Amino acid sequence: MSIILKGQLGFMNQYFDVIGVTGYDNKHFEDVLKREQIQMVPIEMARTISPIKDLVSLFKLYRFFKKEKPDFVHTHTPKAGLLGMIAALFAGVPNRMHTVAGMPWVGLSGLKKWIVGCTERITFACAHKVYPNSHGLKKIIIDNNFSQSNKLKVIGNGASNGVDVSIFNPDNSELKSREELRNEYNISDEIVFCFIGRIAKEKGIQELINSFEKLQKDFVVRKIKLLLIGTFEKHHGLLGEALENSITNNPDILALGRFDDVRPYYLMSDVFVFPSYREGFPNALMEAGAMALPSIATDINGCNEIITDGHNGILIQPKNETDLYNAMQKMIDERETRKFLASNARKIIVDKFRKEIIWESLLDEYKIFLKKSDKC
Repeated sequence: MSIILKGQLGFMNQYFDVIGVTGYDNKHFEDVLKREQIQMVPIEMARTISPIKDLVSLFKLYRFFKKEKPDFVHTHTPKAGLLGMIAALFAGVPNRMHTVAGMPWVGLSGLKKWIVGCTERITFACAHKVYPNSHGLKKIIIDNNFSQSNKLKVIGNGASNGVDVSIFNPDNSELKSREELRNEYNISDEIVFCFIGRIAKEKGIQELINSFEKLQKDFVVRKIKLLLIGTFEKHHGLLGEALENSITNNPDILALGRFDDVRPYYLMSDVFVFPSYREGFPNALMEAGAMALPSIATDINGCNEIITDGHNGILIQPKNETDLYNAMQKMIDERETRKFLASNARKIIVDKFRKEIIWESLLDEYKIFLKKSDKC
């Protein structure tokens, strides 16, 4: 909630009495409370499958909905969606909405895939309206019979919250200059590739590191750097010791950790690289575009709705190291191509994915629900 709905809750609070429900962690809970100026209620929800904890959370949500009698319950994330929609159904909440920002089901197999598929179907069945945050995700839901098509709708042009293009702006006066930022990391005229996200196998990190190291060998004259911004995955999608050592021991790979404000790292970079295997509607690609960066991204759901190949970036096949190497090589070799892609990047985000488009479209959805309720 702290990141994915930043600003949206405060905006909606101008029209409705918004209550945010989420697990309590000292930092983010208090951050949302202060920033959005809404009521907040802590109800813990385990991220993994945990039957006993899930039943406790379900009962607490049901009891809360019965007490508050909300006009709407709108859920985000798979676990909050499952528990929130079931609780809202049994509590008699008249308007139940769920946003789908990605489906872990896609990357699973066997019994776990079946279980997760069942939970998604239950969530969608309990909701009055389901909002996939991309057209590709909507197609996946329809093609696999997760829900009826008339229950599905993509808000605006996609995304769950859009981008604040005044904040994500390379000319924002809050930011240090590109030169100052690069000097802090001893970067001069190198071509800097940047990745922001979880440092995990499913994000294409193995292909990225292998391609980068091959480029280092092939481009001994032109120096290159790679920024990795994010935390190393500790549970699912582990990289393995050998790959982590490659990252740690390479002086031209800067694994800097996670930051609340990632704008400086976009600004000091030349190309954003996002070779993920699966996505919903990646915020990082939108943010990079808003910061006027050309992108290399996989031709998958979500990514291919933000990046138009040859216009604001290059699309490659997922898990294809050769494709990724060739795209990165092209960005190094063809300065004019890189400049052309960059020149289109911000305009696309401003025209299609700025936060106001998403917020106003979502507000219209709530108004439609209220009109239907008035007629009943």
